Amino acid sequence: MKALNLELTLWLQTAAAFQLAVAILNLFLVRILDWKEELARLPLLIREVFRVHSWFISLTLFIFATMTWRFAGEIARASDPFGRWLATGVGIFWGTRFVLQFAYYSSSHWRGRLDRTLIHLALLLTYGGLAAVYLTAAFRV
Repeated sequence: MKALNLELTLWLQTAAAFQLAVAILNLFLVRILDWKEELARLPLLIREVFRVHSWFISLTLFIFATMTWRFAGEIARASDPFGRWLATGVGIFWGTRFVLQFAYYSSSHWRGRLDRTLIHLALLLTYGGLAAVYLTAAFRV
């Protein structure tokens, strides 16, 4: 049982590192994807909402990452209901993001472009992997 807890702890810490990376990356999406002109054409309110949401998603992911890193051992041991609830909530968050990546975004954004297809698949695997780690921690017996 200790080996399983240690392994799950390491997976949770890895998930925390990935979330931190996504949080940081999210802050630079406009620059990375060269969306400045597209955003400039949008009404001011839409631009402001987009930027605020970007910051809040990054903040949320930073909180998830920090909480997970700090309490990975407790979450893995399932020693406290709070850890299970946190793992469940974060698992649902990433599971929903996985479904949206797969089912909501139009394939026209990536189909026929190898670079965007690879990014789409990498994100799909990342979101699905994060969901799997957290939901495993939440619902293991």
